[in-house]
Amino acid sequence: MPLQRLLERALAEIPPGRGVWVALSGGMDSSLLLTLAADVCRAQGRPLKALHVNHGLQAGATTFEHHCRALCQRHGVALTVARVAVSAQGKGVEGAAREARYAAFAEHVPNGDTLWLAQHLTDQAETWLLAALRGSGTRGLGAMPARRENAGMALVRPWLEVPHRALMDVACALERAGKLAWCDDPTNADTYFERNYLRHRVLPVLAERWPHAERALSAAAGHMQDADALLEAYATDELATLTLAFDQLDAAALATRSRARKRLLVRTFCRQLGLATPPARRLETLLEQLNAGADAQVHVAWPGACARLWRGRLYLLKETLSAEYTASLEWRTRWDGRAPLKTPRGEVLIEWLGTPSDASQPLTATWRRGGEVIRLAGRGRRDLKRLLAEAGVPPWERSAVILVWAGEACVAVLKAPDTLLYQASGWAFAPSRQASR
Repeated sequence: MPLQRLLERALAEIPPGRGVWVALSGGMDSSLLLTLAADVCRAQGRPLKALHVNHGLQAGATTFEHHCRALCQRHGVALTVARVAVSAQGKGVEGAAREARYAAFAEHVPNGDTLWLAQHLTDQAETWLLAALRGSGTRGLGAMPARRENAGMALVRPWLEVPHRALMDVACALERAGKLAWCDDPTNADTYFERNYLRHRVLPVLAERWPHAERALSAAAGHMQDADALLEAYATDELATLTLAFDQLDAAALATRSRARKRLLVRTFCRQLGLATPPARRLETLLEQLNAGADAQVHVAWPGACARLWRGRLYLLKETLSAEYTASLEWRTRWDGRAPLKTPRGEVLIEWLGTPSDASQPLTATWRRGGEVIRLAGRGRRDLKRLLAEAGVPPWERSAVILVWAGEACVAVLKAPDTLLYQASGWAFAPSRQASR
């Protein structure tokens, strides 16, 4: 199928009024995509925009940017240039650059718009091989979908079933006619990088024996995408029976499932919460502790997230470093009892129902430090540690409990964003009117 026809089909799927973008690196594939997309969009009366991400990783980065500007000017396409900083620590250069690139996509492409990517059949085969060599599961072996939603925009790969050779033939013909130019990235020939090694050393050998290798690997990716979608749907249905709260699962019920089902359910729940999924070893460590005693405080962490087990509930959370609290342990602020209470962890929307004339001393707020007591109506002095356990506040959240003081007396115990846990005898607090909006 002609390349333009594939773009026309992709354009027809974008609702009127929604923006169309091209991810433009300046290389052959994306320069060809921009050139043909400009013709297709112009014929349909649809404006086209382009986004160039300058990673600043090589001396030729400025040349690539200048080429993109000239190409877009030639075709009357508005260009946005995003300059990003790439930190390869713990990820490798390729992975870190990809992460920075997708962050730039999310920042500059508005919600509801579509971003076209120039990835093709050869890219798909390479991605599948990389995933297989890394021991990926069904999601990784699904490689790149032709379309997916990301941060409110649609990422679409119109040429994902087109071999790279077919793109090259069209690009070279346009170059000979003086209608296309591009920049050659010198790093594309460096087989130190995994993808380049596969492209130059592995795929050609496979194609000698199996000429259809690229298409077969792409088909395998498609089968994995189907399998992953089915597993996701199954897991979503089952999680509905296990979920106790937004970020909590019934640990005892989860423990009765088979090992494979437990892995699937935990990973799916993490994705639903927007958390990084646990690496295989961390996940196995977690699953082995699902039957821990009621008083156990299990904590399994991995980059960006953690799991905690307490009172039969499995909590999946964004990992909060203890240093975050340590840095603000001395936090103390005056509060008028009316305005939202601003804390280092965000606002608390609770208000005092008294009047200024009722306060013999100004109100202040601090973190809980330990050892505090509060006098409750009908119960007298009570140790706050026991009260928090009674209220079901998990141990790791107790350091983020906010105490309101009148002089030396604790008069309220609050939890962000709008929870009143306890109030002292003679005092009255309630969620603020802003919290109810």
